[in-house]
Amino acid sequence: MTQAAERANREGVRRRRFGKAAASVLVALIVAAGLSACSSGGGDLASQYRAGDGKGYIAGDFAVKEFRPGDRPAAVDFSGTLDDGEPVSSTDYAGKVTVVNFWYANCAPCRQEAPQLEKSLQQFRGQDVAFLGVNTYDQAATARSFAKEFGVTYPSVIDVDTKSVTAAFADIVPLSATPSTVVLGRDGRPTARIIGQLPDASILTSLIRTALSDSAPGDSAKSGTS
Repeated sequence: MTQAAERANREGVRRRRFGKAAASVLVALIVAAGLSACSSGGGDLASQYRAGDGKGYIAGDFAVKEFRPGDRPAAVDFSGTLDDGEPVSSTDYAGKVTVVNFWYANCAPCRQEAPQLEKSLQQFRGQDVAFLGVNTYDQAATARSFAKEFGVTYPSVIDVDTKSVTAAFADIVPLSATPSTVVLGRDGRPTARIIGQLPDASILTSLIRTALSDSAPGDSAKSGTS
């Protein structure tokens, strides 16, 4: 190879290396700009998960909000069909503290929190407390199989087609925030919500006890419910 050819070859190698380095810097700048836009235009990534952006479930995120008595949203009116084919509505839970959990079978955090939800339910057996699942993705057979596998004893609404129950709670939890859990007082008004996986049954247990202590069973009759 002549000296001229060698110089041309070295120049070509240098230019290719420079081009790769420049491309890497450009990619880094684009990513940084994108992250900056996310932060300035709509909150952090966890907030975007809560807003319904992402993979369909919330992983590694957990937020509890308790509604003070004077600031609680209106009672949630809902109706749907359970995994056994029976109709269900909010009137079936009048006068009870009701825990409503949004889930689906392939949601990893949902699978992890299921035993904690059941554990909390068992602590209130015989009291005015009810649990209701809302399956946002699966058909009835899948929901029943999940309940059997994880020892879940409370029923679930199959809401994959109509999304009517999910929509009824849209002002309380984001539509795509799964898993999510809402505690309803005896009057059907939300007393607390949990966005993300429930890490421990004691947290939900505490929220239920607060809801139970807010009103005596006789108070629901005074408000026109039974």
